[in-house]
Amino acid sequence: MNLFTGESSAEFFGGAVPQSVRRLLDEAVGAPAPQVESLLWTAHACAPECLPVYYLLYKFHASRRQFDRAEQAARKGIAIAAQQAALDADWSKVQPQHGDFAATGPARFWLFSLKALAFICLRSGRPDEARALVEHIARLDATHGLGGDVIASLLDGSVPKG
Repeated sequence: MNLFTGESSAEFFGGAVPQSVRRLLDEAVGAPAPQVESLLWTAHACAPECLPVYYLLYKFHASRRQFDRAEQAARKGIAIAAQQAALDADWSKVQPQHGDFAATGPARFWLFSLKALAFICLRSGRPDEARALVEHIARLDATHGLGGDVIASLLDGSVPKG
């Protein structure tokens, strides 16, 4: 299920979703925004270890330009993914050898959520924080598979290269 398009899918970005949370997410599809928000935060309360809920929360809030709420969700998701991937709680201390950031799993979700946080920081008027995140992401994502270069281009005010 794609919360934003209403398309059905058995998979969620970030991993497995418990059935109780799946019911809440299914109910959120096509619901009015206040109800979507309530259902997403209820899903979070029901399964705080469920990474896909964090993704849906920060995407939902960022799409509504609620960057403080998006940042709150992204930071919580980063913390939970770091725990699950056995990464340092301080993102700046994580090095390429600390996790497999290319394979599907908590380490990849952690890195993707760092990219989301960089975007949120940029949109919130904190380019220095966004730049620090983007530079760290580039060190961890040698293949540039996450698209951190797009945010770097936005920071530079230039068109993406490639």
